[in-house]
Amino acid sequence: MNHIDISALRREYTREALSEHSVQRDPIGQFVSWYDEAIGAKVNEPTAMVLATADKHNRPSARIVLLKGVNESGFIFFTNYASRKGIALADNPYADLLFFWPELERQIRISGHVVKVSEQDSDVYFASRPRESQIGAWASQQSAVVQDREELEARYNSLSDEFNNKDVPRPVSWGGYILHPLELEFWQGRINRLHDRIRYRKIEHSWIIERLNP
Repeated sequence: MNHIDISALRREYTREALSEHSVQRDPIGQFVSWYDEAIGAKVNEPTAMVLATADKHNRPSARIVLLKGVNESGFIFFTNYASRKGIALADNPYADLLFFWPELERQIRISGHVVKVSEQDSDVYFASRPRESQIGAWASQQSAVVQDREELEARYNSLSDEFNNKDVPRPVSWGGYILHPLELEFWQGRINRLHDRIRYRKIEHSWIIERLNP
């Protein structure tokens, strides 16, 4: 078996600097500022984030999901409650989010407590989705084994006929979560691997801002 040596692959990060004195006092405001810069820089998939969970046996799993909202309370995403991540969050309602925007040489890591959003909020978002995606939410028993692609498409086609000329309701097994952050870290790549890492830690109702070693 051939082995690929990647030890020599290196890239220096030289775009920006980040200081504990220059960041906003509120981490949500700092996130929104960086997100706006990512949009302005036309970052590919700026809302894509790694969602890392751990199940009741402390076995971790991670996957990419899309951020669908952010407010003063936290970060919102939607999924199937019966999926692997949904089951993990039911057993262990703590998770990490990770954004990586290589075009800006930036990462943001967010740790916190996860709860479901209200049924009303899930209904509102579900109603805003394209009809095809709504039917897809019914067709997919997310994370369960499926025999083949044909079975999945047959289920989708059957549901398309069932919902013909009807509004597609939200499945009770599908909805939103909000991660209430307890810690956020903003990472800016710097030369010589001396990266800037600024962490916010929540102590009661206040945020403590600290610089971490790279």
